[in-house]
Amino acid sequence: MPKSKYDISIVIPAKDEDESIPELSQWISRALTPHGFSYEVIFIDDGSTDNTWDVIEKISQEDPHVKGFRFNRNYGKSAALQTGFRAAQGDVVITMDADLQDSPDEVPELYKMIKTDGYHLVSGWKKKRNDPLSKTVPSKFFNKVTSMISGIKLHDFNCGLKAYDRKVIKNISVYGEMHRYIPVIAKWAGFKKIGEKVVEHRARKYGTTKFGWERFMNGFLDLLSITFVSKFRQKPMHFFGLLGTLSFLVGFFITLSIFWNKFYAYFIVHEPLKRAITDQPLFYVALVAVVIGVQLFLTGFLAEMLAMQSLSSRDYLVISKVGMEEAERVNH
Repeated sequence: MPKSKYDISIVIPAKDEDESIPELSQWISRALTPHGFSYEVIFIDDGSTDNTWDVIEKISQEDPHVKGFRFNRNYGKSAALQTGFRAAQGDVVITMDADLQDSPDEVPELYKMIKTDGYHLVSGWKKKRNDPLSKTVPSKFFNKVTSMISGIKLHDFNCGLKAYDRKVIKNISVYGEMHRYIPVIAKWAGFKKIGEKVVEHRARKYGTTKFGWERFMNGFLDLLSITFVSKFRQKPMHFFGLLGTLSFLVGFFITLSIFWNKFYAYFIVHEPLKRAITDQPLFYVALVAVVIGVQLFLTGFLAEMLAMQSLSSRDYLVISKVGMEEAERVNH
């Protein structure tokens, strides 16, 4: 892993945030400059339809700390974060949203928790939220369930304001809509010292929220997915093979029972069964169980073969860059 060039990298996904980015950039400068940090700010324009990219380009020309990527379309927050993680050269990486609801004044303390206290990851906890009940109630339920399933004691998994040790973001991959489960991904990758910090949550100043009920529903599907992948990615036969074996055995013993009844009635008590074996519903239940068992077992074998192959990282189509030439020489 190349040596860190900066103390801090701040990665900020942005979608239609042209009004807030100038103010956020100035706020970051005011928050970090007095502490003497060397830092970079990486904006990722996630397919904005407003002037977000023009604003990023202009600020980059005026402030050498600011860099940026621009996607040709909206790929989602996970893609934006993964691109920023790949480019980040800071010893500590901070993520925050571009809507001014996360305070850059929290960054020095988050940096200290990583460098001094030895945390691998620190997640912000918006203990007092400036959001409507339609957003806060589902979020609390979601966080409770996620904490129970993952075993990670956090109050706010989806807080955009997080701090990472460089080793974490260089050794995990974020895809799909898995950004809300980065603590879970980090834990399964072996980075288990995960903490949280109460942070200020400011009311939205510009634009409108991008939260919707579909994100809440998709969140639970993603949780099941990341839990399964994390536990069985390296040993899929343990999952499919177990289910396949159980299904096969159920079918086998039902079939054995049917044939035994036929044998017992015909050869021992000499009272042949009135119905043929193929006329009995249990015979077809057993047949289906055996077939499903064999299919699951074969799925386990195929999954084992795929698990042996190296996972190729996905590249996202970046159509513009600014201030990233030196970073490319370091990372490639």
